[in-house]
Amino acid sequence: MKIFIDSANIEEIREINELGFLAGVTTNPSLVAKENGDFHQMVRKICDIVNGPVNAEPLGVTFDEMIAEGQALASLHPNIVVKIPMCEDGLKAISYLARQGIRTNATLVFSANQALLAARAGASYISPFVGRIDDIGNDGLHVLTEIMMILDQYAVEAEVIAASIRHPMHVTEAAKIGSHIATVPYKVIKAMIKHPLTDLGIARFVEDGRKLQGL
Repeated sequence: MKIFIDSANIEEIREINELGFLAGVTTNPSLVAKENGDFHQMVRKICDIVNGPVNAEPLGVTFDEMIAEGQALASLHPNIVVKIPMCEDGLKAISYLARQGIRTNATLVFSANQALLAARAGASYISPFVGRIDDIGNDGLHVLTEIMMILDQYAVEAEVIAASIRHPMHVTEAAKIGSHIATVPYKVIKAMIKHPLTDLGIARFVEDGRKLQGL
């Protein structure tokens, strides 16, 4: 399973990219709003840092707005993937952009039915929001499992991105289910790296190493 970072913060993205495993980036209007600066300029900077798909979302929600903004975003860099919300205008926009050779990510997906429709409309990526499904009392990982089963059964080419990841176990379970990608917030990635036994082991090795050196 590939790991993306879900962030629009340039320093966070640069730091995680230097660790060697980062395969891509997802952003959204909420993440972008937390940062200062021009949106398009921010997207270009991210593309210069990460050698992989960079998902950027139009701010408009009508078909015409999504098409115009999606084309503008796609023109910024070959690695741009245009995020399109799952709705009727979104499906039309996904289909239209796919015919132009522009990759899209169907976002705000909360059911297997939505995922199937988005994939058949031509989405390159499907993003079920695992954590937000949990928030309303349903099982986000179960929905992710249904989506993987259906898309695998019919050999649909779209890749699934487990999104709205809240904690490291979401990542583990998404990988066990077979999700192609998980897009993970900075803090969760940092938590995935840490383990108390690793910290204890490093401290013990350092202590023993000093003894060997007579320190």
